[in-house]
Amino acid sequence: MRAEDVAQYLQDNPQFFEEHLETLAQITLPHPHGGRTISLSERQLLALREKNKELEKKLHELIEFAKENDVLQYKVHEFVVALFAARDLATLQEMIPHLLREIFAIPHTALRLWQVNPPGAEVLAFADAQAQPVCLHHAAHDTAGWFGEAAAQLHSFAYLPLHAGSETIGLLVLASEDKQRFYPEMGTVLLQRIAEAVGSALHPQLDH
Repeated sequence: MRAEDVAQYLQDNPQFFEEHLETLAQITLPHPHGGRTISLSERQLLALREKNKELEKKLHELIEFAKENDVLQYKVHEFVVALFAARDLATLQEMIPHLLREIFAIPHTALRLWQVNPPGAEVLAFADAQAQPVCLHHAAHDTAGWFGEAAAQLHSFAYLPLHAGSETIGLLVLASEDKQRFYPEMGTVLLQRIAEAVGSALHPQLDH
């Protein structure tokens, strides 16, 4: 008889052990963490304890994730509020990289507004094609040059298209020496909120 047949029989006949209590009491199993044997009830208790540990671990991870999310939400709020202090385009262009470095610890940023720095055709097409921020492990097109001498040490990039309605008005690029700071599979909700805040702050300062 196959083990699968025994398992199926016990599932189909749950009253079996009620009718054979002495058999149930005699069943022993190897201890999961040692060489001795233990009763079936002890093994079930150990399994429940292991399951509780796993649940506690998952709960702890969820709590930590919630705390991290709260911190990030507060940082976005702080960033948005600070943008309201700027009264002109020049101040915003100087303030945005500073805020990103101070609030989010982003070491390298490049802000390009099409009205001030008209882009090449490839960069323009790239920015227009991105409905959401995109993260890469390499600089897109000729944008590496936007970071000057630091470009050779940069290994991760986040490209945030800046929009005014359906129009692309510029591109904000975040970069880091850390390859894992920005990577293609990462979530971009936070980056999208930053892009929306920057785009909204800059749009009224541009000529229409």
